[in-house]
Amino acid sequence: MLIRWLLAAIHLLAFGFALASVLSRARALRRLDPSNSLHANAAGLRDVFRADGVWGVTALILLVTGAMRAFGGFEKGGAYYLHEPLFHLKMTALVLILVIEISPMMALIRWRVAARQGGAVDLGRARRFAWMSDLEAGLVIVMVIAASGMARGIWAG
Repeated sequence: MLIRWLLAAIHLLAFGFALASVLSRARALRRLDPSNSLHANAAGLRDVFRADGVWGVTALILLVTGAMRAFGGFEKGGAYYLHEPLFHLKMTALVLILVIEISPMMALIRWRVAARQGGAVDLGRARRFAWMSDLEAGLVIVMVIAASGMARGIWAG
């Protein structure tokens, strides 16, 4: 019983941290100025990298705790979730987040390497990545709405 409660609490808290961090990343990305030097953007890049790191860790926590809760025998079981329409909505939002995240994730890895080596960082897509982060935040909200609906038995399959 205690492990179910802790998994649920960690999973729910991770949603809050995920939303805050992806929105922080979007805000930090918008503050970057592609016309400035790496030195002029250093503080902004640190903010982007910090928020992105928290976003990555919380996404991993969400994936692990969510899989454990749905398919690890801690909650209602995989058969219940696989027949639950709101679970499908939640998983669709997750897949969309993962697809959207590919481009910013790859670029931010390159930015980290370049910044660490003192090289040029191409910030030309920073605003696009900010918009993508906002979209991901909206999808995180969809996931929370779907999860709360599942918890209340809305549209139970």
